[in-house]
Amino acid sequence: MSRSTSGGPDATGPDPTGSDHAGDPTTGNDVPLPRIIRAMAVIERVGNALPHPFWLFWILAAILGVASAIMAGLDVSVVSPSDGETVVVRNLFSGEGMAMALSTMIDNFAAFPPMATIVAVIMGVAVAERSGFLSSLMRVSVSRVPTGWVVFAVAFAGTMSHVASAAAYIILVPLGGLAFRAVGRSPILGVVVAYTAIASGYDASPIPTPNDAIFAGITTAAAQVVDPGAFVSPLSNWYFNIASSVVLATVITVITKFVLAKRPDLDPDPDADLENIGSLHLSDAERSGLRRALVALVLALIVLIAIVVPQGSPLRGEDGGLAESPLLTGVGALVALLFGLVGIVYGHRVGTIDKPGDVPALMVQGIKQMAPVLVLFFAIAQFLAYFDWTHIGDVIAVRAAEALQTSGIPVVVLFLFILVLLSLINIIITSGSAMWAICAPVLVPMLMLIDVPAETTQALFRIADSGSTAITPMSPYFVMALGFLQQYRKSAGIGTLASYTLPLAIGMTVVWTLLFLAWWALGVPLGPGAPVR
Repeated sequence: MSRSTSGGPDATGPDPTGSDHAGDPTTGNDVPLPRIIRAMAVIERVGNALPHPFWLFWILAAILGVASAIMAGLDVSVVSPSDGETVVVRNLFSGEGMAMALSTMIDNFAAFPPMATIVAVIMGVAVAERSGFLSSLMRVSVSRVPTGWVVFAVAFAGTMSHVASAAAYIILVPLGGLAFRAVGRSPILGVVVAYTAIASGYDASPIPTPNDAIFAGITTAAAQVVDPGAFVSPLSNWYFNIASSVVLATVITVITKFVLAKRPDLDPDPDADLENIGSLHLSDAERSGLRRALVALVLALIVLIAIVVPQGSPLRGEDGGLAESPLLTGVGALVALLFGLVGIVYGHRVGTIDKPGDVPALMVQGIKQMAPVLVLFFAIAQFLAYFDWTHIGDVIAVRAAEALQTSGIPVVVLFLFILVLLSLINIIITSGSAMWAICAPVLVPMLMLIDVPAETTQALFRIADSGSTAITPMSPYFVMALGFLQQYRKSAGIGTLASYTLPLAIGMTVVWTLLFLAWWALGVPLGPGAPVR
């Protein structure tokens, strides 16, 4: 799910701006902070001036209408490389355009590619989350590791926690502090590691998440501008995500050990109430429920494999392969069923699910939590439909592709330019789905026309969508993490947290980019049926 669509929960604890320091939100200790940290205050003010993403897309639609009227008046057109037909820009403010906008509004929303998939996935994930399964899984994943592995364990758990969407921050960030404190390390460092792993590794989950369905749907719609039959699976970046999660957890471990652990300001306040912050302990019922749920998951996967393995399996494609098969096209439903299964088994054991009627009630709670995203989807769906109808995206993509082909710019240099641009945008527009909805209609077709698959562009976007998130105060979860940090140090401010997360965010982005470039150079598939080039 997108990280931020309508603000976020208030941080608990003292004033998150660190008002103990003359009201300067960029301070939190007496050590002068880097200029980039102080610039966060400026970025925050700029970001706060932006409208809610819902209104942002309607404003963009109005700008699109003006641009389409001008370009249509100038008879702007291109020759489509897919079929050789001339594509002319159409005026959204014309009578035909206004009729289209009104008559297709409901259909645009209903047919928005991520809509049905994300709703189905969320219902399954909600059962696993609300039953307590995901919380117990995170707690046990960071509590049963040797002292020397606690940093890697918390960091890797952070990359896996995204199946719980926003709940990952609520559950794992305080658990990071507890895990570090349990092995005699600084709980402040534990909070920082957990938050940064979630925020700057948000799109690197080795387990399929709701975000995978959202991004794949938007990428599919963008790719169909060039190839009407294009389909991008939610698992299209799965192999890359698995490798990324391990690499990023390793980067966090190394930087924490050799950089952050050397800081002199890692001790909690002497009067911090450490006894009431929480516990990693699981009850006997929770441990039993977790075991039963994991056994049920393994058995379900064994049955699935047994069905898929035979060459004549109904879950394979017409050619007997898996690239274009019912298994991949229905992966959203499969993910929902597996999460629902483990949630039901766990909930039945611990008592959070007593009767069959409790299951749909948990699903409803998940849909309620998703309501702000559905509202945003309505605006996004209209903007994308208008963008497609005007053909402005076709013109920009074709003209840009032609310019790139004649310029001789190496594709790797183009990748780096796009990565930097998207990373800067991400500091202000922290909603991943909103940013991708704006950028995908141009970037995906443009790169497809120079033989870069849509799945590859999406993988590049994942890096930019995650890397700078841990340092931007525009993310509501930044403020939430600051609240958890202030439970250990009351004087901590925005600058305090940003100064901790900055080395991690930079290191993760640099290494993740190098991993992507190596993946591209080696030609390793990004996921099932998803070649990198």
